[in-house]
Formats: sequence, structure tokens, C-alpha cells
Amino acid sequence: MTSSVHPSAIVSPKAKIGNNTTIGPFCTIGDNVVIGDDVTLVSHVSLDGRTTIGDRTKLYPFASIGHPPQDLKYDGESSTVTVGTDCVLREYVTINPGTSGGGMETRVGNNCLLMVGVHIAHDCRLGNHVVMANQASLAGHCVVDDYVRFGGLCGVHQFVRIGAHAFVGAMSFVENDVIPYGSVLGNRAHLGGLNLVGLKRRQFDRSAIHALRAAYRMIFSNEGTLRERIEDAAEIFKGEKLVEDVIEFIRQPSERALCMPRNEAGSEG
Repeated sequence: MTSSVHPSAIVSPKAKIGNNTTIGPFCTIGDNVVIGDDVTLVSHVSLDGRTTIGDRTKLYPFASIGHPPQDLKYDGESSTVTVGTDCVLREYVTINPGTSGGGMETRVGNNCLLMVGVHIAHDCRLGNHVVMANQASLAGHCVVDDYVRFGGLCGVHQFVRIGAHAFVGAMSFVENDVIPYGSVLGNRAHLGGLNLVGLKRRQFDRSAIHALRAAYRMIFSNEGTLRERIEDAAEIFKGEKLVEDVIEFIRQPSERALCMPRNEAGSEG
């Protein structure tokens, strides 16, 4: 099927537009933009730079994707933005392309929901099924794994990693890495426990959640060093995938410290 382009839209003849795509009033599409099949641009959407929009994604008014990043080191390099399939980008979402200092690509996975005013800075990488509530913002170089949930008005420091199935509370500021399945909250956010609500909603096995809770208490107890507690948990909970996910995440090198409980005593959320 052919695509529908409103007469008021400005679409570069060099842009690549998929089948059955709708481009609404007053949208602007740059030369190097690639739009997949069954995509909807409701109105006033601006796509520029080397931007790719995946199939069946829907963009609402005043979304701005692919314009130069807010990074003074950016020097016009041919970096990209990729938005996956089946995403929803609500009003005033902004996503900036990558830079030479960060891999040259900003990527949003599949089935993501970015609500009003969400900002994704240069060189960020989002997994699949990520939900960001109104005005949540990521600084540059952040890595967000699958099924992470962000409350409204939260902010994330550059280079922070957030593990799969984690939850960031509304109005939190996250300056350190968040373990998979963790729940963080507060100004200079602390680890408040596990995202037990999310784990249950995703229908994780009860015994796996029980093992994760026990490992969490061990890892974030006050006995010994963190490295010693990690090694003990790796041995005791060998074969428990959720625990192994957390241990692997902590062991990975990072630009940021680890987000910890306030008393490092492993209370559960």
C-alpha cells in the first residue's frame, strides 16, 4: 500500500518512506531519514539526521528525533538514531544522535513507550519494552536494559547503567548504576530494594524470586566487603538465573559506582 503524506508536510525526496505510513500535517522529514512500514506521524513531528524509525511505531505532535546532540564536542559527525518497531513516542519526545566519543549511535529498542517530554541524549542505548513516564530524562551514554520502568520527572546521570526489570521512582535522580530487578528512589537515588511488583507482573517463578531475595540480603548486608559477598552469593546461588544476572551486572566494568541501599543492609522493596 502507498503511504499518505499531508500536503502541509515537508518530506525530502531523498528520505525513504515505507508502505502504509501516514505523515500528518506540518511534519518535516530530512534527507537521510528512513521510515519503516505502517508508521504514523500524527502531526508536527520533526525527523532529521541519519534517523531510522521502525515498523508500526507511532510519533505524536512535536516529537523531535535526530537533530544535533546537546554536546559541545559534537562536530557534525555522521552519527545515527535508531528507533525500533512498535514503539510509541508521545508529545515533545526528543532523541539525539550519537557522537564520536560514544559509539556514534543512539538506539531505542522495540515496544518502548516514551511519554510526554521524555529526553534521550546522545549515545544512549535502550533495550526492549522500556517505559519512561512524563519528563523522564537520560543524559548521554546511558545503557538501559529490557523492561525497565521510569517514573515521571526522574533524571539519570551520564554513563549510568540500569539493569533489566529495574524500576526508577518518580522524581528520582539516579547518579549510579542500578542492578537488574532493583528499585531505586530519591534525590541522589538509593537502592530501596527489589522491584517485586515488576517481577510478579512479569510472572517470574516464585522460587526464583525467593532465591533473588535471599541473595539480595546477602549481597547488600554489612558483613565483609562487597566483593566477598558477591563471591559468596555466586557460589551459594549458582544456577539461579536472576541472581546470576545481578552478579554479572555488578562485575562488569563501569564509569559509575553502584547504587546502594542507604544503610547497605538489604531491605526489600
